[in-house]
Amino acid sequence: MAPYQLAPDPAYPGERLTVLDPATGEAFDEAPDQRAQELDAVVHRAHEAWRSWRTDPAARAAALRASADAVEAAGPELAPLLTREQGKPLTESYAEIARTAARLRWFAASAPETRTIADGRSVHSEIRWRSLGPVAAVVPWNFPLQLASAKFAPALAAGNTVVLKPSPFTPLATRLLGSVLSAALPEGVLTVITGREPLGALLASHPGIRHVTFTGSAPTGRSVAAGAASGLARVTLELGGNDAAILLDDVDVERIADRLFWAAFRNCGQVCMAVKRVYAPARLHGRVVEALAERAKAVVVGAGLDEGTELGPLNNAAQLARVERYTARALADGAGAAAGGHRLDRPGYFHAPTVLTDVPPDSPVVTEEQFGPVLPVLPYGTVDEAVEAANATRFGLGGSVWGTDLDRAEAVADRLECGTAWINHHAELSLAQPFAGVKESGVGVAGGPWGLYGNLSPFVVHRPLEDRP
Repeated sequence: MAPYQLAPDPAYPGERLTVLDPATGEAFDEAPDQRAQELDAVVHRAHEAWRSWRTDPAARAAALRASADAVEAAGPELAPLLTREQGKPLTESYAEIARTAARLRWFAASAPETRTIADGRSVHSEIRWRSLGPVAAVVPWNFPLQLASAKFAPALAAGNTVVLKPSPFTPLATRLLGSVLSAALPEGVLTVITGREPLGALLASHPGIRHVTFTGSAPTGRSVAAGAASGLARVTLELGGNDAAILLDDVDVERIADRLFWAAFRNCGQVCMAVKRVYAPARLHGRVVEALAERAKAVVVGAGLDEGTELGPLNNAAQLARVERYTARALADGAGAAAGGHRLDRPGYFHAPTVLTDVPPDSPVVTEEQFGPVLPVLPYGTVDEAVEAANATRFGLGGSVWGTDLDRAEAVADRLECGTAWINHHAELSLAQPFAGVKESGVGVAGGPWGLYGNLSPFVVHRPLEDRP
């Protein structure tokens, strides 16, 4: 048995969750399908572990550094398992593991600042920070480990404990990650639970949970927020996006084509902040479509474990059906497929990398988040029209502007209604920056020190400068 391989779990002999390989559509393993009645015990253990975990910042930092080392050491076991259940190329799984370790180290070096309030009174007032208690982290299937660490690393660094629930489509690598981290963390500090819904919703509404952090769809996010409200728990919700890329009329199409293509198609388009719409000046529209279509036709699509694969399958049958539905609707409404436009005739959940042209602006592939390897390219007449179109959805996660004049591009980017705007690149984040959306793309802030303080509560102490009678 490999050092971190999970042994069969005898505690759940009759309650199992079947896990499919998206490259074949066939079952290859199982995970525990845990029941709602187990949550009380899980949350109670998290609360008991919190009593001591919150008291020693230096010990927490050391444990997080040891956790990062353990994650890196387990890479050869974690990466193939992640690829097998999620579908992404093996190189991308290793990158996700590296990002997980880096985030643990970043937050291990982070600590809240005690601040003094100077307001002219004869009182010394300090703002200190306290942890919240058990945190529920509910994670989707597109980046199971990376998004899990984005939730548990700041929560643990702040002195909270975490109950982590991955998607039922991708429970295995997260369970293995929990096993890896158990060697570095005290018992009960991080617990992984797996199972079908409504397990996640019940966890979010559990009265012992003090903060719920969730990544997923807006409808599910609303349900999570409603459940958390029953116990007045804090919520942080990252609810997806429909990011637009605006190309200005001075853009060098060939120079940016590779970056633009992968900003849209990485992880088979299953990235919340991927480019999902491109707006190109009318005179450059044909060149942009041609450049993107050329790359879509050349990219190597295959199983993530196969050498040379650049683009894997979609993660699950429902997501493939969604992408097919949006694409078919656009084609029926008069759009053309410059590349792709159909699922691939092979086992698994493969869809051809697709570039669409002549798409009606009210088509769902434009107005909604398709979350797959399909990219509409729309022409515009004026920059004002492009900005208006880019802002005309209910989402506001990210956006980008591409051009040679950086000052002009930044001025356009400043008009986008989103949480992050990039110039001449897209979907690149620093561990030190805040990550948040506007409109229906989210509530609260993750990332950087904002992510740390989001897991803390201010505690103010007033002390007189001298004794008073």
